[in-house]
Amino acid sequence: MQYALIDNIRREAHKGAKAICPICEADMVAKCGPRIIHHWAHRYIQKCDPWWENETEWHRDWKNLFPEECREISHLSTEGEVHRADVKTAKGIVVEFQNSPMSDQERSSREKFYKNLVWVINGEKFKNNFDVYHCLPDPSSEIAKDLVWFKSYRSKCGTINGLFWKRSENPDIQEGHGDMVWIHGINEIKEEVGKTYLGHHQYDWVRPQKTWLEATCPVYIDFGDEYLIRLEMYQQQESLSCIRLISKKKFIYDVNNQTSARNIGTCFFPIN
Repeated sequence: MQYALIDNIRREAHKGAKAICPICEADMVAKCGPRIIHHWAHRYIQKCDPWWENETEWHRDWKNLFPEECREISHLSTEGEVHRADVKTAKGIVVEFQNSPMSDQERSSREKFYKNLVWVINGEKFKNNFDVYHCLPDPSSEIAKDLVWFKSYRSKCGTINGLFWKRSENPDIQEGHGDMVWIHGINEIKEEVGKTYLGHHQYDWVRPQKTWLEATCPVYIDFGDEYLIRLEMYQQQESLSCIRLISKKKFIYDVNNQTSARNIGTCFFPIN
């Protein structure tokens, strides 16, 4: 924990300090070794917040991007259940930073408890199994309405990427019916797609952590660069999953200023 109570005031850990847990009111001790993040720990094993996980430097760096008064906020349900959110903004959005794998049950429980929640997942451990492919046009654009994409993926024979057929060329064929169609490639329409680009891409997650694909709250993956990757479904094709890029600066701004986790926006990027 980053904060505990000293004389009923939230304080960060410092060498030799003692404090009280803001949730269970148990005794806390400061852990301030030279090779660990300074943090508070319960003096004795306690049944405190069961959703607790060891805080890493990645957690702390993310939390410190938000105002101090928004970090580690205790959240009380109408049934009296108490949990500590990593971040809860003044507008009511909860952000949970998750480094370790999570069960479906715990993920679902947190979503039901916090409701107005956004996940940020540390993608460092699986970044080599996550491929971002070609751009997709704005799903509300005219060109998007005409295109039906084949899923891009990594295979033993190479990458299958950027293939589609056109509804206008095949007016009697429905998506997914397996009829013969004329297949096109992304290079044919790259300039047109660029004019309507809003950050959407096809992707392939080899050996995914499936609980995040089934999440009911927005999921963003952090691979350590200046962008986050949001998992979405492409609105023009119910069966096509996609990702959407958002800069971390824009994400933080929106989290602090929006009232709904689902309204967090995106940045626009030029196509190289």
